[in-house]
Amino acid sequence: MPKLKTHSGTKKRIKLSKNGKVLRRHSMRSHFLQKKSAARKRQMDGVEKVTGKNAKNIKLRLGA
Repeated sequence: MPKLKTHSGTKKRIKLSKNGKVLRRHSMRSHFLQKKSAARKRQMDGVEKVTGKNAKNIKLRLGA
């Protein structure tokens, strides 16, 4: 079976931690921020761990 190419869109949005966990940013954080409360914006800070089948599929797309 040939090698799979890395999915360009996925590699820009997703990072793998040193232990192989899949990390992503929260959505809804780029615009229309005036109407969102400070608490809501704070909850969207940082990174989120992806688990289960989603993580498995993302790793396949990253070629990891």
